[in-house]
Amino acid sequence: MNESQAKTYTDFVLPPNVVTKIDVSHLVSELERIDDELTTASVRAQAGVNVQVTPTLSEQLNGFLVQNQIKLTTGPERSELIKQLRLLKESAPVVHMTFAVEADRESLQQLAQWLRASVHGQAIIAVGLQPALIAGVYLRTPNHVRDLSLRAMLDGGHDVIVGELEALRGVS
Repeated sequence: MNESQAKTYTDFVLPPNVVTKIDVSHLVSELERIDDELTTASVRAQAGVNVQVTPTLSEQLNGFLVQNQIKLTTGPERSELIKQLRLLKESAPVVHMTFAVEADRESLQQLAQWLRASVHGQAIIAVGLQPALIAGVYLRTPNHVRDLSLRAMLDGGHDVIVGELEALRGVS
């Protein structure tokens, strides 16, 4: 049995540039496209048509294949990989993060790396946008909710802030 056939979705390591479920979907779509290209080339070669096919890999897919030491040599291996990636897409733990402003890709990659090192090796991020947060993040997992926004911090210290402001008015 080949090494890539023995791997299941639970064994996969996600590269840092695969951050969201959409990124995993892109991996699946790209693998399906490559499988179609290589299968078509194989059929044409059997019919006597000489076709050279060198599939173009995205940075995400190339990183995934390298990190997991997978080669796309045969049709059954590619089909099994596509199946396992679909399972990963459906079962990967998702951390929902809602930000006050749109997060840049580099920051999301750093967050994903930290989550994978600290929480779960296959954690992916679902990103939301809520301008009312002011600053920070609203974090949600299937069993936890954390409001790490400036708004939440200020709500908890309302009386202290009002007291400090009153003290400052009395000094002036």
